[in-house]
Order: sequence, then C-alpha cells, then structure tokens
Amino acid sequence: MAERVETETKAGGADGGRAGRPMTLVVITGHSGAGKSEAIAAFEDGGYFCVDNLPPRMIESLGELFQHEGSGVERAAVVSDVRGGEYFEGLLQALGDLEAVGLKPMVLFLDADEETLLDRYKETRRRHPLAPEGRIVEGIRAERELLAPLRERADKVIDTSDLTGAELRRQITEELLGREESGKLALTLLTFGFKNGPPRDADLTLDVRFLPNPHYDEGLRPMTGLDEQVRAYVESGTQAGEFYGRLLPLLEFLVPAYVAEGKSHLTIAVGCTGGRHRSVTVADRIRRDLAAREDVVVKVKHRDVELK
Repeated sequence: MAERVETETKAGGADGGRAGRPMTLVVITGHSGAGKSEAIAAFEDGGYFCVDNLPPRMIESLGELFQHEGSGVERAAVVSDVRGGEYFEGLLQALGDLEAVGLKPMVLFLDADEETLLDRYKETRRRHPLAPEGRIVEGIRAERELLAPLRERADKVIDTSDLTGAELRRQITEELLGREESGKLALTLLTFGFKNGPPRDADLTLDVRFLPNPHYDEGLRPMTGLDEQVRAYVESGTQAGEFYGRLLPLLEFLVPAYVAEGKSHLTIAVGCTGGRHRSVTVADRIRRDLAAREDVVVKVKHRDVELK
C-alpha cells in the first residue's frame, strides 16, 4: 500500500517532544533467496539506518527509539525473516503493536517463484533455513506457507524472479526512495506485450487487444503508440471512445478511493500483443487524463516497446 510511510505524532504524546517530525520505518521480509540483502543495501544507500536479521520484538524496540528526543534516527529499514526461527512468528503481532502506538511500518515483501529460488540456492550452495538437513524445495514450500499471512499484510510486493540484484535495487530506488511527493498515490502505468508474458507485479491489468492493430500497417509498424499516426489509427472508429468512456471514469473513482484507503503505490499494466502500439497509446491517454490530479503522481514504463 505504500512506498514511504510517514507518521506524525501529536505534541505531548509518547514521542517526548518530537511532535510533527516525520518518522519512517520499513520492514523487509519475504523468501530466502528473493533478494533481501540487495533490498536493504538499496535503503542503506538511500540514507536509511539499516539492520539485517532483526527479531520482531527488537523491531518494536527500534520503534520505541524513534520516540526519544535526540535519537538521531528518523528513517530505518530492517530485515526480519525465517532466519529468526521461532521469534519470526511474532512479526505480525509486532507490526500490530507498532501501529497501535502510532508508528505504521511499511512492509516490503520480496517474492520469487519456486524454480528461481531453487536455481539461486544451487548457485550459492547454501542450505535453506527451514530445511537444513532436507531438500531445498521442502524448505521453500514450508516457507511459502509460513509467509502467506505476511504477504497478504504487505504494503508492497516485488516479485524478483526476473530481476537481477542491480535491477531490484534500481526498482526500489525509483519506486520507494525516489518519491518526493509524500501523501500522493504513486501510479505506475506499465505497458507490455502478452506474447512476452504478463508482468508479475501489476495490481490491475487491462487487455487492449480488441483495439485496431497498427502492426498490420507496414507504414505504422516501425512506429510506437506515442506517434500521432499510430494514436489516430488505434483510436479510430467507436471502440476506443466507448472504452475510454468507461475506463477513465472508473479510474477517477478508484484513485481517490485507493488514496483514502491508505494505498500509496498502484501499478496498472496495459497489454496488447507486442507491447508497442495499442498499449502505449492507451497508457499515454490515461497519463494525460490523470495528469491534472493533485493526489496522484503518474509514471509510465514501456517494458516491451523496443522489442521486435
């Protein structure tokens, strides 16, 4: 729901005089082998006080540290995962306790598919913490079951199956650390081609393959959905107008609803066959329609536009 969560405590409260000063706590969790070390390195580079493998009850203590005048810690990121053994099972409770005292931690959950996790363990030759004497796959499956409630609770889930370490750090920097407009919904419009597979991290997915396809026009094929000729082709006829007439009012409803609910990052994936023409045109139309809103910051990423 959030990339950077900032909480202000009231004067005379438990903060001992730190009223009005923003406090940020990020809890990084997820699967062993999914990239938590890379994630916390990104936060450290972003100026956060970072602690790896912190038991949940110590996270609560770190939260208390925020409340003391002169602590010098205003932004922190911690990793808590199954390496903590039986202590890890208290993480959900610890998160609830922090929220109860007015400090809402942002939970970043790193996921990856089973095949990717197996490959990474084979490369490192490490043992899985939940299967030190058994098969790695058994540990991965046990961990997935254990982590299911936390994944559901997470504010931001990143599937790292197709990401290198550098790509993960870049994504965290761009989406979680590079946002200055706190309090606004960070909306990412991600275009893609279905022939290359759908994105894993979309909150909403729009299939626009019903619109006229410029690919079959040899003159338009080398262009993209940002070219006026392609835009005119895609939006010709009545289908595009009727589609926008239903989609844009829906987004006008959803955006403030998500903001009111506390969500601060939303990814809308827009897909066509190749990810070069129709999806790009539609995403640009959505961007232009939402540009004037004061409660949203829109970014557009074209995943497959350069692919042939």
